[in-house]
Amino acid sequence: MTRLTNTLKTTALLGALTVLLVLAGQWFGGTQGMIIAFVLAVLMNGGAYWFSDKLALSMAGARAISRYEAPRLYQMVAHLAQRANLPMPRVYLIDSEAPNAFATGRDPQHGAVAVTTGLLQLLNDDEVAAVIAHELGHIKNRDTLISTIAATFAGAVAILADMAQWALLLGGFGRHEDDGEESGLAGLVSGLLLILVAPIAATLIQLAISRTREFEADAAGATISGSPLALASALRKIEAWKQRLPLATNPAMANLYIINPLDGGTLVKLFSTHPPTTERIARLERMAIRQHALVW
Repeated sequence: MTRLTNTLKTTALLGALTVLLVLAGQWFGGTQGMIIAFVLAVLMNGGAYWFSDKLALSMAGARAISRYEAPRLYQMVAHLAQRANLPMPRVYLIDSEAPNAFATGRDPQHGAVAVTTGLLQLLNDDEVAAVIAHELGHIKNRDTLISTIAATFAGAVAILADMAQWALLLGGFGRHEDDGEESGLAGLVSGLLLILVAPIAATLIQLAISRTREFEADAAGATISGSPLALASALRKIEAWKQRLPLATNPAMANLYIINPLDGGTLVKLFSTHPPTTERIARLERMAIRQHALVW
């Protein structure tokens, strides 16, 4: 069921990206612009499916490591992947003091886990294992593809909004040679809508996709690692550090990380791609209590 749901979400998201690009193409260049935009959408959809993981890892500044470069981390990932009955994912390091992690890959056979150097320095072994298990939970639940495509979608929307803003500033307003004043006004209105509404829509799509999957990955990670409290402790530490040292990353990638790496005020929290960390911790603590009750 999870695999089918994520397949439907992926199809819907790629379809939405196609429609958005075609409409933007029509706004910028009429019929010819629509054709060019459709071709671009087809190329972007193919790229998003086949190469979104490489794009995400590149945008994060992640570098691949071998078992010889970081034997402790590599062995930990291998052990947890075996417990989760998953193929060994590729392992990446991000050189950043800010503690965080994410997973990507279009399916378990192409999975990848990336952690920051700050995460390894801040957390103890049990907590690091719990974070990695959470990311393996994303891979096991097959939601890494939809998450990475959502990031690609948000990035494309941001580029379109910037292009529309420059077009309006330069006086294009989406008008063409055969357009009249009325058409020019319509172009102005549609351009303003693209600038204002599109980024919000992209954020809402990321929010809808991300919030539920984080709870599911927390539960899967706690089961794989065998320690809900270790994951709860890790989340608490990462959240506390985020307030002092947010991770410098592209906002379009925020939904990929175990905790939203961007800091902000009430409005930013309202549109956060992640559920409140306090609620995630509370759920994990209740899970630990149930496990303890079963043992006794």
